[in-house]
Amino acid sequence: MLTYLLVGLGNPGREHRANRHNAGFMMIDEFCLDAGIRIDRMQSEALIGKGTLGGNKIILAKPQTFMNLSGQSVSSLVRFYKLPLDQLLVIHDDLDLPLGTLRMRPSGGSAGQKGMISIIEQLGTQDFPRLRIGIGKPPGRMDAAKYVLRDFKKNEQEVAYIAIKRAVEAVKSFVEIGIEATMDWYNGPT
Repeated sequence: MLTYLLVGLGNPGREHRANRHNAGFMMIDEFCLDAGIRIDRMQSEALIGKGTLGGNKIILAKPQTFMNLSGQSVSSLVRFYKLPLDQLLVIHDDLDLPLGTLRMRPSGGSAGQKGMISIIEQLGTQDFPRLRIGIGKPPGRMDAAKYVLRDFKKNEQEVAYIAIKRAVEAVKSFVEIGIEATMDWYNGPT
């Protein structure tokens, strides 16, 4: 039995709940609903819940440090549970991917995502799996930082919700059958 740490990135607080930047939190919440897992305690500056999936233990985490400091929480959890980095999966928004597109990778850079920058710095490596959820590019000359802190528009909500549901299935697949097969099945548009 392996233990997997599944971390969704976002910002704490009701005012951020439906922001594009909170796609990782949204996926964790949807995963919990689907799997009947409760996020019911605080550890390493993250709200966490525990369960099992496919004979493996899973720890679901939503860092409460705000996006830019996510690495503090994630690195603390990785150390506490003594996890190899291939059993960590970070789920986050990505404005370089079209709305609704999923992209899982075994490693890679931050693509400018502040939470990922923090995690890479704190872990000292970029060699850990991640699942990016496309939120689309800002319109016109809108500042990216302002764009990610906006809620999905009414006409985008259905596509975003379908992508979140599909991300839940991709995360289950990652735990149950591994990253390579999951990338084949889930990378691309919804």
